[in-house]
Amino acid sequence: LGGVGGFAALARLPERYELPVLVTGTDGVGTKLRLAIDHDRHDGVGQDLVAMCVNDCLVVGAEPLLFLDYYATARLDVDVAARVIEGIARGCELAGCALAGGETAEMPGFYGSGEYDLAGFSVGVVEEGDIIDGTGIEAGDALVALASSGPHSNGFSLIRRILEQQGRNLEDEARLRDALLEPTRIYVTAVRAVLDAGHDVRGMVHVTGGGLPENLPRMLTREDLACAVDLDSWRVPQLFVDLADAGGVDDLEPLRVLNCGVGFV
Repeated sequence: LGGVGGFAALARLPERYELPVLVTGTDGVGTKLRLAIDHDRHDGVGQDLVAMCVNDCLVVGAEPLLFLDYYATARLDVDVAARVIEGIARGCELAGCALAGGETAEMPGFYGSGEYDLAGFSVGVVEEGDIIDGTGIEAGDALVALASSGPHSNGFSLIRRILEQQGRNLEDEARLRDALLEPTRIYVTAVRAVLDAGHDVRGMVHVTGGGLPENLPRMLTREDLACAVDLDSWRVPQLFVDLADAGGVDDLEPLRVLNCGVGFV
């Protein structure tokens, strides 16, 4: 409802909702930003930011409505900031939500030269009677995996440690650099298509930090239920296999830290 430049953003709830419930989420991009800054790859982290927020709200069946961003830096580089904001706008378009506003903060002496940090805030809406909270899950229900687009925005502290231990230089490995910095997939279109078609979806999970072992149980509301996952039922992308081999980590560690090719369930 409001124009650009106000102190706050105004929005009207969609009229088709009878008992609308607001759903909110906030997140950042984590240390993936370090790779983006070091390799001048600012174009994709905006989509990462949107994805990490709207995918969380999507878990309860919410339709993304609004998004706001917070961009903090030592001294504003207009070109870099524009590339980041363009990525945020692209992510909002993919999610079907409005970029309602944001905040840019210059903090000299707090951030190093050329560094910046990002935080995002999403607001979604769901009909109260359509909230998906896992209460309907029963023994025998199927788990359906949606493929990730890469590591998304999780596990980069481990990834960076592996690269440092191996002495890998991403400037010389364009394919690896591109794979690591691939923007996080936004699952809104795919999941909303399933929900709008009337399929009986009883619980959903956004696979973020903690991977499958820690995130899958979050949709279970009964103590007598657990998720049985056949690790041979999907092909783990080679990137994750190579990272695990290079880091010398055990079989379960990648599953706990990385999504291993499954970004949403």
